[in-house]
Amino acid sequence: MGRSDGAVGDVAVGDDSRGHWSGRTVLITGAAGLLGGWVARELLESGASVLGLDVAWDSPRATTPPAGVERIDGDVRDTPLLRDLLRRRAIDTVIHLAAQTLVGPAIEDPVDTFSNNIEGSWSVLEACRNAGNAGSVDGKGGVRRIVVASSDKAYGDASGRPYREEMALRPHHPYDTSKAVTDLLAQTYGYTYGLPVAITRCGNLYGGGDLNWSRIIPGTIRSVVEREAPVIRSDGSFVRDYLYVRDAAAGVVALADAVGEQPEIAGTAFNFAAGVRLPVIEVVRRILTLMGSELEPVVLGLPLKEIPEQRVSAARARRVLGWRPRSTVESGLLETIEWYRSYLTKAA
Repeated sequence: MGRSDGAVGDVAVGDDSRGHWSGRTVLITGAAGLLGGWVARELLESGASVLGLDVAWDSPRATTPPAGVERIDGDVRDTPLLRDLLRRRAIDTVIHLAAQTLVGPAIEDPVDTFSNNIEGSWSVLEACRNAGNAGSVDGKGGVRRIVVASSDKAYGDASGRPYREEMALRPHHPYDTSKAVTDLLAQTYGYTYGLPVAITRCGNLYGGGDLNWSRIIPGTIRSVVEREAPVIRSDGSFVRDYLYVRDAAAGVVALADAVGEQPEIAGTAFNFAAGVRLPVIEVVRRILTLMGSELEPVVLGLPLKEIPEQRVSAARARRVLGWRPRSTVESGLLETIEWYRSYLTKAA
């Protein structure tokens, strides 16, 4: 049997090409998730020391961290644990990614989602505030950079208009609301307490390491590998802005770097998206084409409580951070397909 986890790839942390993050210790919450694994990889390649906190390291959906990550078992809702960790380990940067991220389970159990996503976020922010921070009165000690992950879904239904950071957050469904509250909490701690925190609102992420098979991209790839028709729960018309996870990770790291150097962006949000807006049926068909499959998707047409169309403008990230996606949709999907083919072969 192969591994039942999702390794995102090892990093030669002893390489001489260490970057400007050398000497910084970074805590990533939700480090066993898809984005957490790739952010850790990006930071290790830049020379950081990385601690990964997660309550679900042994989950069948967990990502195996890159070599060099110090794994810590713990819940972000445990504020005393966080306070002790931040002070004892002299954490320079906190990247808060821990969340219940699936829309379906959020609808089925909103209380668990609100507890994980909202209580977890105020716990992290309060621990950072009490540990001292670069925005404190004396400007000494504590956490100097904080990034909190919100979501493009916090905007709600904008009737197909591109999401821009100055737009009001108008969520209607449990997951979307949980991320909007997380977003507002981060803004509050930035503006009220001077915490050096910035917020990410990413489009739909995809890439190797996502073992939530209910999601359309990993689910479709696995179906093709197993020679089964991929299933689309909706009617296939939902439009999403897709972003390759390696590009998202680069954006998170760039924002963490910037918020430590530019106090004026504290408490503000940045969208990250590739501008690749596709209906679900088109995503499935592109995967089938790239994998050389003649399978036809099964379209269930279920009435899902999701936003029909999402478009994300990343103009601010391009202008302020100089961030650009490195991947096209084809190159990102090809790398993703290659990752899953290798993973599923080993797991067979």
